Amino acid sequence: MKYVIIAAALISVCLADVSHISGYSTTTPLPPPKPYSFQYEAGRYPGHIDRVHQEAGDGHGIIHGTYSYIDPKYKVRTVEYTADKNGFHPALINFEDAYAQPADSEAVRLAKEKHFRLYHRIAEANAHNVPANLPRDSASVARAKDRHNELYHRIAEQHAAIAAQREAERLAYEATSVVNDVDDDQTC
Repeated sequence: MKYVIIAAALISVCLADVSHISGYSTTTPLPPPKPYSFQYEAGRYPGHIDRVHQEAGDGHGIIHGTYSYIDPKYKVRTVEYTADKNGFHPALINFEDAYAQPADSEAVRLAKEKHFRLYHRIAEANAHNVPANLPRDSASVARAKDRHNELYHRIAEQHAAIAAQREAERLAYEATSVVNDVDDDQTC
């Protein structure tokens, strides 16, 4: 019950009318946008600028701006943008190197070639139902398999001996037991 009351209180707070905070009621339309402009520069420590932002609104709901920052590789990255009734439209400037794929080293190139050769060989074998070449067992794996098989056969022999002993006991019991034939049709 306590959780229901808490949930109801939270829901009522979330759905509350907050128009009195902004000074506008829900029936009063917002005033038209006014032209504005701002810019700033910032840094992580005094005397060092690593972020720049400037923006201007034209008073008709269209905003143009640009911001720049220094990325982890110490390159200046710039984004020019426009925001209007259709959304936010960024244009990335000087990001060409961010999309370039790194060149493979010789070791990576050789490893990729080996991988693809093996992949195609396995795919070809699977397509023609050729059994795959399984890796050979090492000496320690072969010894472990032999030990496992030895134990398995020893346990199987013991189970067979126990089963034979129980069968002999059952047969001996049946041989010495008197059959109790009770005729169901006779009454006392």
